[in-house]
Amino acid sequence: MENLMEKLVSLCKRRGFIYPGSEIYGGLRGTWDYGPLGAELKFNIKEEWWKTMVKDRDDVFGISAAIIMSPKVWEASGHTQSFADPLVECKLCHQRLRADQKEQIEEHEKQHSKDKEKVEWTEPKRFNLLVEAKLGVVEGEKNITYLRGEITQGVHVNFKNILNSTRAKIPFGIAQIGKAFRNEITPGNFTYRSIEFEQMELQYYVRPDEKESMKQYDFWKKVRMDWYKNLGIKKENLRFREHTKDELAHYARAAWDIEYKTPFNWKECEGIHHRGDWDLSRHQQYSGQDMSYFDVDPPAGGKEKFIPWVIETSGGVDRAALFFLIDAYHEEKDRVILKLHPKLAPHKVAVFPLLANKPKLVKKAQEIYADLKKEFSVAWDDRGNIGKRYFSQDEIGTPYCITIDFNTLENDDVTVRDRDTMKQNRIKIKELKNYIQKQING
Repeated sequence: MENLMEKLVSLCKRRGFIYPGSEIYGGLRGTWDYGPLGAELKFNIKEEWWKTMVKDRDDVFGISAAIIMSPKVWEASGHTQSFADPLVECKLCHQRLRADQKEQIEEHEKQHSKDKEKVEWTEPKRFNLLVEAKLGVVEGEKNITYLRGEITQGVHVNFKNILNSTRAKIPFGIAQIGKAFRNEITPGNFTYRSIEFEQMELQYYVRPDEKESMKQYDFWKKVRMDWYKNLGIKKENLRFREHTKDELAHYARAAWDIEYKTPFNWKECEGIHHRGDWDLSRHQQYSGQDMSYFDVDPPAGGKEKFIPWVIETSGGVDRAALFFLIDAYHEEKDRVILKLHPKLAPHKVAVFPLLANKPKLVKKAQEIYADLKKEFSVAWDDRGNIGKRYFSQDEIGTPYCITIDFNTLENDDVTVRDRDTMKQNRIKIKELKNYIQKQING
């Protein structure tokens, strides 16, 4: 699979998954626009995450916090002080790279060594990754704030609101999906590192107890790894990696990453972090509001007041989409296939009349298409021969293709073709919806 990323980037643009941002104006590095199929893929990923993390649970509540928050939020979280990467600059070409990314620095030096040039680097300097925004209608009198650099803090500042408006009891979680923004100096590897991206996170609040919190931590590690596997990513392409001591945030009690084996090395897919009481304690300190939890029925009896500890699972929607696409990409002799899990595939079904110039076939196909569209994302295709239509749907990951032929008019059944095996079955029209639903859900 040489040049896999080049092939995938080409497919994504050509078929409507992902386009370069602002392309007609020369593009804006680190930004990407999702086309019709890409938007569906992202929606399906978010829907599956929300179902697993919120809908299927009684102890997790979903929210959607504002992108622009009080600047004091970022002071409390430590972002305005420490949310900056140390960068080094190449004295030959003036490109800046993160000082901790040794692989990129070595690759940069190799590129120059081909031209027999020796790279010298400046001393590391810190650059703030927060994206500034100005609020106000009068020029010169605008207040500086920030587009959020992460979605985490929108959950913590609403901790007491959730307590007061629900029946939440420790342990419980707050989940959120939303956009975040960072001044990435070296965006790259397609959508892996971008200026604008979408996160899906859970902040799970537990008692300040070492044994119990680590039990929860291990539980959520397994839940998140299983999620990727259950949606089709091959297990040999996933692994856990524990953060080394010099990587750990000063407040972190534990941190593990789920990593995916990309064509550009093992890369972080999602982080599972034990954040202790850092977040709520800081917001209590900076806001002056009581962020503690009052337990009227603690395990030891009596009553107890404490600042909860937090177990966090933090993944990227864009990164997940990229890894699902990479993992799904397959080449065979005559076709390219995206073996996306049916739950994630942009279209679940494609409907074809065998011949586009036969009105009876077209009419029947349109009836089936309209009926299936009530429950599934369905594609219609009547161009060219049937083989080309099949291969066109294979390339965008459509798991099932339905062909309406002359036998359909006589027997009220259709041909259903499986994307991966190319096996074809005759299914009664009245049984189609149940058949497809069963196939999608496994």
